[in-house]
Formats: sequence, structure tokens, C-alpha cells
Amino acid sequence: MSEALIDEAMENEDTMEGKYLTFTLGTEVYGIEIRYVTEIIGIQPITEVPELPAYMRGIINLRGKIIPVMDVRLRFKKPAKEYNDRTCIIVVDIGEMSIGLIVDMVSEVLSIPGENIVDPPVINKEGNRYIKGIGKAGNDVKLLLDCHSLLNEQDIESIQIN
Repeated sequence: MSEALIDEAMENEDTMEGKYLTFTLGTEVYGIEIRYVTEIIGIQPITEVPELPAYMRGIINLRGKIIPVMDVRLRFKKPAKEYNDRTCIIVVDIGEMSIGLIVDMVSEVLSIPGENIVDPPVINKEGNRYIKGIGKAGNDVKLLLDCHSLLNEQDIESIQIN
């Protein structure tokens, strides 16, 4: 996945509507609205910070800016997986804060029109709190994340970096 893909998707602000960066965690494919994504980087050395929740792996120094990083696998209560050359950090801006999301692999930027997005089924309210919708792309299904629900108030307070 190259910077060019994101640059291309972000060239025109109006074209970001309905565009999602897709990534995998195990066999599931997730999507995140491209408007939140600032860049994609390979896995970096992570400095652990004491007393953070296990899914908050610590912080990285990205060109002089300190960014907290979250392992999305652990956030979703999936088994930990050793990082490899396909592991990526998706840097997103949520409100006033940048955060890195560690994912197994970034896939592509997809256009999913609003009419192809449905509400998630009410099976498990706890598990669904991160899912904003289900996107249909051809015969595939993409779980579309709600960026704002990935972090709760305590997370934001514990990782607030000035």
C-alpha cells in the first residue's frame, strides 16, 4: 500500500465521501473512512508506556511527533499476533488527536456508496460498538469502523500527549 493511493483518494475533498481504506485482521476485512486517515506506515519501534490498557501498545516518534498506537486486534479481543513485514500502522486523526492503529495488513481504498451500507445486526451490542455499518462491495462484506468509538474517555485521558 503506497502513499500514492491515499494521496489520490484525498486529492479532491469532495471525492472522499464514501471512500474507505480497507485492512485485514485475520480473515475479516474492515474499512475506515479515508477522511480520518493521514498516512500508512510500516511497523515501527514502539515505546511502552506504563499502566496503559493492553491494547494500547505505547507510543512512536513519527518525524518528531509523538503518537500513541493501538493494536486493533487486541482492542477487538482477538488473539495477539506477531508483527511482520505486512503489519502496518494506519495513522488517523480522531478529533484533536492523532493515533496509530496497528493492523495485520492494509488492502485498498474502496468506494462504497451509502446505499450499499447497512446497519450492523444487533447480535452483540458490546462487539458492535466499534462497527458503524456493514459495507457491501460486490459479493464481499466490509465491517466499517466507527473511529470515535475505538477510544473511550479513559483511553483519551491516559494517552493525552501535549
